[in-house]
Order: sequence, then structure tokens, then C-alpha cells
Amino acid sequence: MVNSCRVTDHPASETKRTIVVIGGTGVFGTRIVSGLAARGHDVVVAGRDIGRAEALAAAHDCRAVQLDVTNPNLAASFAAAAPFAVIDAAGPFQGYAGYAAAEAAIASGAHYLDLSDDAAFTLGIGRLDEAAKAAGVAVISGVSSVPALSSAIVADLVADVSDVHLIESVILPGNRAPRGLSVIRAIVGQAGKPMRMWRGGVWSEETAWGWPVRRTLSAKGTAPVTGRWASFIGAPDLQLFPAHYSARSVIFRAGLESWLMHGGLVVLGWFARLIGYKRLETLSPALLWVAERLKGLGTDRGGMAVRVAGFDAAGDAVNKVWTLIAEGGDGPHIPALPAQILIDKLCRGEVAPGARACLAEFSRHEAEAALATIRTVCAVVEEPQPILFRDALGPRFAALRAAHRGLHDVIDRRIWQGEAEVTRGTGWLGRAIGVLIGLPQAARRVPVTVTMQREGDTERWTRDFGGRRFASILSLRSGEGRLYERFGLLRFALRLDTVEHDEAPALRFVIEGADLLGLPLPRFLLPASDTYEYAADDRAHFDVTVSTSLTGLIVRYRGWLEDAAAAAH
Repeated sequence: MVNSCRVTDHPASETKRTIVVIGGTGVFGTRIVSGLAARGHDVVVAGRDIGRAEALAAAHDCRAVQLDVTNPNLAASFAAAAPFAVIDAAGPFQGYAGYAAAEAAIASGAHYLDLSDDAAFTLGIGRLDEAAKAAGVAVISGVSSVPALSSAIVADLVADVSDVHLIESVILPGNRAPRGLSVIRAIVGQAGKPMRMWRGGVWSEETAWGWPVRRTLSAKGTAPVTGRWASFIGAPDLQLFPAHYSARSVIFRAGLESWLMHGGLVVLGWFARLIGYKRLETLSPALLWVAERLKGLGTDRGGMAVRVAGFDAAGDAVNKVWTLIAEGGDGPHIPALPAQILIDKLCRGEVAPGARACLAEFSRHEAEAALATIRTVCAVVEEPQPILFRDALGPRFAALRAAHRGLHDVIDRRIWQGEAEVTRGTGWLGRAIGVLIGLPQAARRVPVTVTMQREGDTERWTRDFGGRRFASILSLRSGEGRLYERFGLLRFALRLDTVEHDEAPALRFVIEGADLLGLPLPRFLLPASDTYEYAADDRAHFDVTVSTSLTGLIVRYRGWLEDAAAAAH
């Protein structure tokens, strides 16, 4: 299914309203001002630099006012303008000490919107909910590309997904896009810092602007945006989406088109973390100067993508991707559009009072109608969702019990916890092999955690037996229907047989071959693996025995696993 946006004129406002735009001379503020003025609103450009505000106001037939959000008389300033709404497009919101602008707007009886991209600030706006409802106004934070636009898209994509395994978003601006100092501070201030991310139903720690991956944006009707670097970065989506959409994993990435600039940011963050420097944002003016002089290293094309993957009510895998590509330097208009959409809805009385983060306050249809006013192409496609064990077993997968099938439904990350009994061989060679691989010591009862991570076309399994960890990488060769599991330099070819074990449908893993650095091992060196997986008592169970003719028993471990996220609740 493909839906492309078309270019139209700005729609006229149904009712003229007075709207104060804080930071109206900034990168996004200027676009909000021009969009609202084109709708016929009485726009007040507010900022510290009255000269710049007056110049912009003259260009759009608006008014200008000098305003500082730290002024204790801010509420009086708003009251004098008698605004219908106040829009804060200044930032960076990571540096705001409180909600002075929002509180002043409430006091003056005005609606309030901001373009916050800071998770803590956007979540914290809820503390003003009672005051906003008492005043009968809407106070909404995060009215920008995230979470306003991204949540509108997710709400549409999850409509027929009953088990959401992954919400993944990426924003990739063109290198020639204008950048304000506030944007640079927000970006640089995160580099190298730890950030929380919801993966596999639990909170994990990642590094902002850490190791990058390649991403390509494709939409029918325009050339793709290819081969851009993207790294993890903080956004309100990471904190809001897990609970709101009952998602097992939520990922957000952003990237700079120039590999020199993106790589430099990664290295800068790594170095700051190494020496313990925590104030990279102080370098923002110098980095903005550099960025302005490197604009020629890229293009004026960029975009974003939102992906939702999981399972529908019938248990079939679903993978939907919404892609937006902006042409001709129109990308910076995108963060400004959600505020214009909400102003229209506020004018029509379609926004409930109260203070909250901007989660699906408008629909995908409304978003794409607004995007059609600039040079963009939007598309939704449904793509195949590979599931390693489903693909390996084919129709046989359905014969397994639900708890067993769930063990292998890995789209992003699954974390399993349980308990095992471990028996180790007594021969010296078997013990040496166990030490080399990192196998657990013998124990009657040992806690077990197994993390299964999708990495491209492979899965990485990390097993933790009471602090002893060892990992392997599983892959599937197309057309063969058998798995390959690599432990370091050794790789094993595995055949999956469906059998009965302890009166339950089970999988038996049979070693059919092995190689060391690509060189086949002779048959007499192949280990014998008597390995089973099955389900009982609504838990996945495992029973693994590994031995060789030379060593005898190397290890046997058997036990059970359950979803760590479900166990936590």
C-alpha cells in the first residue's frame, strides 16, 4: 500500500486568532510564523532580539515583541497580548529549569504548545494538568516531529497489530538544512552520554550518538535517501511509547548526512565519555561555526521513517514502514507543521483541555494533508518480517506449543529468565573446552538469563548462568532450512527435527557438521549434541547435553525460561 503526498496551497484559517510564537526568529519558529500568518492569524513574533523579530514580522505582516521567558512578569506580557495560544519554539528544552512559559500561558487563559524534543521535559508537563483543566486550556508538549508526528503515524500503523514487538523511528536531515544554536546544543549535549531505552520489555542502557548503522529511506515516486549513518539518540518517544502502545521495544535513531560530521560527533562523544567530560554543549557555538562551513558536503534532501513490527491477532508477523522524504530543502518545515495542525484543531474546539505530552493528538491523514503543503513524498509499505525459527521450520513451527513458539519470536530483542541444573564432565579435556567457551560450573540450581538479539539476518544468543556468560550467533542459509550456530571460531550446522519429548512437541537440534575458520572438521572431532526444546506448564524448557568421543561429557544443562518482562509484572 502506497500513499503519496501532493503539493497544495496553505489552507486558510477558519477563525483569526492571536498567537504568540516564542523563538519566532529561530529555524522552526520562522516556519511556524509564516505558516500561521498565511492562514490569516494575528501572529506575534516574540524573542530576545527585537530587531530580528521586527524584521520577520514586517515580512509576514505580523507584530513583534521583545520577550524573555525567564522574566518573572511573563504572565503579564502574555496577558497584554491577549493571545489565543502561545507556542514555544525556542529551546533547547533540555536546559529549561521549569515550565514558566506554560504556567504564564495558563495564567493568561491561553493554550500552550511547545516543540520539546526532551523526554524529561515533555513527560513532566503533566504536572500542570489540574491547572490547565481549571483554566479550560490545552497545554501540550512535544508538538514537533517527535512525539507529535511520530505518534500519529504509530497510532495508524498499530491498528491491526495485537502484539507490538518493535517501534523504530529514524530522522535523517539533509546536510544543507539550516541549524540554530538551540538545535546544535540539543544534539551535542547528548553525545556519549548514557540513555535509557526499552528493549525486550525491560529498560537497558545505550550510548547516545554511539556506534552508527546504515539506513536508507525509500518511497515510491522519488529517489531514495541512501546510505546515511544513524545512531541512537534520546527522544520523548523512548519514554512515552512503551506504555502507550504496549510495545516490547522502542528504538529511536538520528543521523547527519555528512559521514565526517556524524563520525566526528561519535568520536567526540566517545572521547568525552573516556575522560569524564559532561558539558559538550559548551562547544556548540564552535561546532555550529564548523557545521555552517561544511554544508557543501551534503544535499538538501532528508526524511524520516517509522516502523512497527509484531504479530496480528491470527499470530502472523506484521512489518509496516511509513517513510517521509523531503525535497528541495523543505525538511526544516516538518517540525513546524504539528503546531499548525493543532492550532487549526484548537480553533475548531477539537482539542481537550489539560496538560500532556503530544501523543496522537492528530491523525496520520491530518499529518499527510499538512505535509502535502510542502515538497514531500509519504509512503506506507508492508514488508516481510523474517523470523529465524519460523523460516527454518516452515509449517512445522505451528505444531509447537505457544510458550515454545514465543521463545523464538525475535524481531528486536527478547530476554528470558529462569533456572537450570548444570552437570559438567570430569575429564581434563572436556573441562578445558568448557573454560575456553565459558560454560557454567556444575550446580543444582542456578539462575539463567538468555538474551536473544536480532542483528540483521542473524540472532545473537547471550546465555548467563549465574554470572557465567557465553554467546553464539545463529543464522539461516536460504534454501537449506537448517541453522548455523557460531561459537567464536567454531561454526556448527544444525538440523531441526520435530519430535516428542516429555510428552510434548519438541525441537531436537542435531549437529550435521562443523568448521573451524571455514575449514571442515573431520567427523571424529564432531561433538554429539542431545539437545531438546519444548514447553510445559506455560514455560519453555531446554535440555542440552554436549559430549565428544574424545572427552566424554562436556556439559549438560537443563531447566526452564519465561519472558523476563512478563515475570517482572
